[in-house]
Amino acid sequence: MLTGGCHCGAIRYEMPEQILHHALCHCSDCRRHAGAPMVGWAMLPAEALKVSGTPVTYRSSEHGRRLFCGACGTGLFYVNEQMLPGLIDVQSATLDMPEKLPPGAQIQTAERLSWMTTLDQLPGFERYPPPG
Repeated sequence: MLTGGCHCGAIRYEMPEQILHHALCHCSDCRRHAGAPMVGWAMLPAEALKVSGTPVTYRSSEHGRRLFCGACGTGLFYVNEQMLPGLIDVQSATLDMPEKLPPGAQIQTAERLSWMTTLDQLPGFERYPPPG
């Protein structure tokens, strides 16, 4: 089983390692909600996800619902019963060990930020770069 939760620990979850898929989403809705250039989503049957704590639900579109921690604001889950009945997406970066679940695809690349395609060309630092 994989475990995860929000930043403050008010919401914890458990899910199986066998999922339907794990994709990095570049859509503007995900970017805006997460405040990040992309969001990783692990999809599984909703009944396979065990949650402790009570997430807050935000109606992000006509059918889309984003669930997050009301205490610290961490985005956790996405459901859309119209398009994906019985399924739930888990923000994979909220896993305790996200490296255990590598992504298998990038989706909504039509909305990808142009500079995301050249990240490997940027200088890299194991921690913060030196001042100056």
